[in-house]
Amino acid sequence: MARSTNLPVDPARIADVIDGLARLTDPGRPYTRRAFTALFPAGRDFLEGAFRAAGLETRIDAAGNLVGRRPGRAPGRGTIMLGSHSDTVPDGGRYDGIAGVAVALEVARALADQGFELDHDLEVVDFLAEEVSVFGVSCIGSRGMAGVLPEDWLERETGGLTLAQGIRDVGGDPARIAAEARRDIAAFLELHIEQGPVLEREKLDIGVVTAIAGITRIEIIVEGRADHAGTTPMGARADALAAAARLVTGIEALARSFSEGPSHFTATVGEFSIEPNAANVVPSRARLLIDARAEERTTMDVFAASVDQLAEQIARETGTAIAAPRRLSDNMPTPGDPLLLDVLDAACEAVGAGHRRMASGAGHDTAFMAKVTRAAMIFVPCLDGRSHAPEEFAETDDIALGAAVLFNAVIQLDEKLIQENA
Repeated sequence: MARSTNLPVDPARIADVIDGLARLTDPGRPYTRRAFTALFPAGRDFLEGAFRAAGLETRIDAAGNLVGRRPGRAPGRGTIMLGSHSDTVPDGGRYDGIAGVAVALEVARALADQGFELDHDLEVVDFLAEEVSVFGVSCIGSRGMAGVLPEDWLERETGGLTLAQGIRDVGGDPARIAAEARRDIAAFLELHIEQGPVLEREKLDIGVVTAIAGITRIEIIVEGRADHAGTTPMGARADALAAAARLVTGIEALARSFSEGPSHFTATVGEFSIEPNAANVVPSRARLLIDARAEERTTMDVFAASVDQLAEQIARETGTAIAAPRRLSDNMPTPGDPLLLDVLDAACEAVGAGHRRMASGAGHDTAFMAKVTRAAMIFVPCLDGRSHAPEEFAETDDIALGAAVLFNAVIQLDEKLIQENA
């Protein structure tokens, strides 16, 4: 991997932010600091102090996002925004989201160190609850900032706490989320650990993210017939589990075939249950849930049609009844903005970072910011591709090189956006 000894950013300051947040974890559960739980405000206080020490003007917006602002020299040009999230999954990692917030802050510090004034305002954001929260939903802050947070989500409740009250508790104002939806953001950039093994395997520094995969969840119900497991001949059964097992292996084969195409694709049967789930009864019912992710929408549509055909075939051959597979959720892919992708490629070249374009199979706040502005992401390597686990690890030098890419990209964007609007 490329390394520069003359980066415009300070790796030690990045590490200090990451380490400072890592110390704020549920006892005995590294590294756990979920949104809307007792430790989350401590993390927010730590970050707000760091934002202010860097000279940023801080506020909590209506959706509960922590925002640090560095005014530009040309009011009205709009805002270049950088950021990610500081909340974690249970027993999660030190870097998922957190590295992106630390890098965004470091870019603001580095600009100040060098006396570099942007024409655009610069904002650093810690989005509220990017991970699936105690309310069962994710990307709450970025959805709110983009004005696409479903209003009925505010009434979601857990342990007597509603989401609306949870947002108020972190300083937001749920009644004003829609009114404060942002339309002034000129561009949004996010750094994230890859959460996969590709960059490490290929010994590359940066992944320039072409798209955030669309996620489709497909439910399949198999209806068989309960019979005595010892007395019913094998050829006289309608075994729901046997049919479902063929579905699982068939879906796996389809997924492998689709993944060999030119764009990113994965599919996983992540939920599975049977009834009556008794050792001496032929299973009468099975349910499975597919999580499918595609960079290209056409790929997802062809996969879903193939699953429909597979279900029909297995139902005929096994004597079971399989209802038409049902899409429980269906999110479109989010492509990276072409101008920003080109700028990020050029920024990688400028700092000597080995890079490639690649898709993101995971969801990110960038997908919602793309609804209101140009948006793109970069990835940095993480050890063995591990994430959402205590073992999640990324080298400070790798993160700092990513920060240098964003620093360079922000300076380029400040000029290009003005030229584009001239």
